[in-house]
Formats: sequence, structure tokens, C-alpha cells
Amino acid sequence: MADGWLDASNLDIRDGGVGASLRVRVQPRASRNALVGEREGALVVRLTAPPVEGEANAALARFLGRALGVPPSSVRIRRGASGRDKLLLVEGLTAAAVRQRLTGEGP
Repeated sequence: MADGWLDASNLDIRDGGVGASLRVRVQPRASRNALVGEREGALVVRLTAPPVEGEANAALARFLGRALGVPPSSVRIRRGASGRDKLLLVEGLTAAAVRQRLTGEGP
């Protein structure tokens, strides 16, 4: 996780039927995994995994699952599996809960 907590006020997080949707911009092959901040409403995530054969997507689910306190299987890619810009579904959490957990205000 990034040093300190994120300012999640500008993140585009929305409630859906079974969870919250979250826009993410992934920067693969980074020196460490980190939540970096926000860019145009998307959460910027740096991952050490390379963008080959789904490795970065699996690493993203593990990393965000840990950061949000949910199992990696609860973090699903709804759109953008082969690109850097993704739309994720976090099952079992509301948009407010995702925002709270990213800012360090929630459980």
C-alpha cells in the first residue's frame, strides 16, 4: 500500500447490484505494489507483476482484496482485462465502504 492513506474523494466508485464498481489504472512492472492516487477518477495502482498471461490481473485482485479486506475472488474485472484501464467489481462492499477502506477510515 502507498505511504499514508489515499484521498479517495475524486475516485469514481459506484454502487451496483452485488457490490461496488471502481475504475482502476494499472501500472505493471513497478518496483513495488502500491496504491498511488487518483487520475481522472480512476484509482492508480502500481504492481510488480508483468502484464502477461493474466499475471497483472491476478496480482491486482490479490493486492486490492488485501487493501479492501475482501478475498481476491471478490475483486472481478468487468471491463479492460487486457488493458491498463479497468472497471472492477468489488462484490460484497458498497461504494461508501470501498471509499472508507481506501482512505483508512473503515474496518
